[in-house]
Amino acid sequence: MNSTVRSVCPLCILILFTLFGLHQAAVNIVTTKQWNLLMFNLPSDFPGNDSQFYNPHNVVATGFAMAGNRFFLATPRLFSGVPATLSSIPMGDMIGDSPILRAYPNWAHHTAGKGAYKCSTVGLVSVYRIRIDSCNRLWALDAGISRSFEDSEVTCPPKILIYDLKTDQVVRRIDFPREVVKGETLFTNMIIDETTSRPENNCDDAYVYITDTIKPAIVVYDSRHDLTWRLSHPTMYPDPNFAKPNILGHRFTLMDGIVGLGFDAHAEVIYFQPLATDRLFSIKTSVLRAGPSPFGVDLPVNLIGKKSSQGIGLAVSPIDGSIYFSPMSETAVAKYNPVTNNQSVLAFDAEQLQFVADMRISSQNPSAIYVLSSKFHRFFLKNVVPTEVNTRLIRIDDVATHQRIQLSTPNVNSNLSGNSSHRSHQRNSQVDVVRRPVENSFLSFINNNRPITMAYKRIKAPGYRFARNENYYNVKLGDFSGLRIAKNVSYDVSTFH
Repeated sequence: MNSTVRSVCPLCILILFTLFGLHQAAVNIVTTKQWNLLMFNLPSDFPGNDSQFYNPHNVVATGFAMAGNRFFLATPRLFSGVPATLSSIPMGDMIGDSPILRAYPNWAHHTAGKGAYKCSTVGLVSVYRIRIDSCNRLWALDAGISRSFEDSEVTCPPKILIYDLKTDQVVRRIDFPREVVKGETLFTNMIIDETTSRPENNCDDAYVYITDTIKPAIVVYDSRHDLTWRLSHPTMYPDPNFAKPNILGHRFTLMDGIVGLGFDAHAEVIYFQPLATDRLFSIKTSVLRAGPSPFGVDLPVNLIGKKSSQGIGLAVSPIDGSIYFSPMSETAVAKYNPVTNNQSVLAFDAEQLQFVADMRISSQNPSAIYVLSSKFHRFFLKNVVPTEVNTRLIRIDDVATHQRIQLSTPNVNSNLSGNSSHRSHQRNSQVDVVRRPVENSFLSFINNNRPITMAYKRIKAPGYRFARNENYYNVKLGDFSGLRIAKNVSYDVSTFH
């Protein structure tokens, strides 16, 4: 079944871009895979009829990767009933099909699904995100936590397993030292930085940047020297004012810190965002690589801008450095270039883009971006509808066609690490980088007759002031740049499906 996501209608684009200076992105958008519920190739001896071991209403995809002719899906053990936490599916030629998930690399690595896992063995407990390096190896970040939305059992310490995709065998295991694991630590995302790697080291000299969502921090792993350290900052913590996302009238409480990561290898910048915030931040990789911060010295974190609502998925174009993000309440995918200040809405769909958990850029076609969307909130609230499509892999083509622009004078963002001055507005003779903040947020199509449901709270309140406090950052509201999608726009609702 061929299924496409529709972009914003042309008339609406004209209104949006005329009023707010945004630019239209002409893209081709296709749903490549879709599922009502995720099904597995369960072995014959697996207790598939017992909901404690397999309950398709509890299986949620949060991360993915692609290599060769395969997609890989991460399905963490958020609840009981998740038989495998990492699976593969063939890309195939069919568009919009619903392939059965195959436990990767095999079922022997997923005995935790039957409660028979030993931490000393090679296997996986709960994987939120995966990455593939330039040596054709898959890195699986195993949080080690079972049923994190139920009783949050610490099954095993967190680790990383690296699989050679040629043989599907584990070639390296990375166990984290106790010094970087803090009580309720939950490792949820990672970036592999190979900018200083040497070919003869076979990608074993990369740096890895890992998000700790519950005890918010970025954990840095120096693969060459096998060293690990933690770096934290108030911007990595959740803001309680944004702890209740609203997706089409469904509200749920999720007080999660840093989880979204994007990497611009050319600029040597990591972009990050907590779930519970409306802001996007950045930090230079040179700062992360420098080791633990001295006591009393704040990290030099930069504020990139404010978004119209919360989000998780981030990606950065290797072509022009644009940031791709997805505000949850707006059920949209948007693009923002921090150099030119150009921004655009790539796609809007109230059905198919309800919760974008992950984004990836194809190494074979860097002008395209793949998006993993799901009705995570419906799974979370226990009101998922099994007859609806609840998980999709979407490809958006032609999102980046222009080469990266170099400024003669680099743009200076607001520094959040102390008494920062206001953002410097600089103008280049060829590129306008003056920040023009867009008022209001994007229009959400919300059925006001729907009941607003609330879930149990997962609040881990830190001992910091939060991002809502403008005075803490010494940045005025008018200084925020971009990343707001305009609101006063009419859409042809008949085009939604």
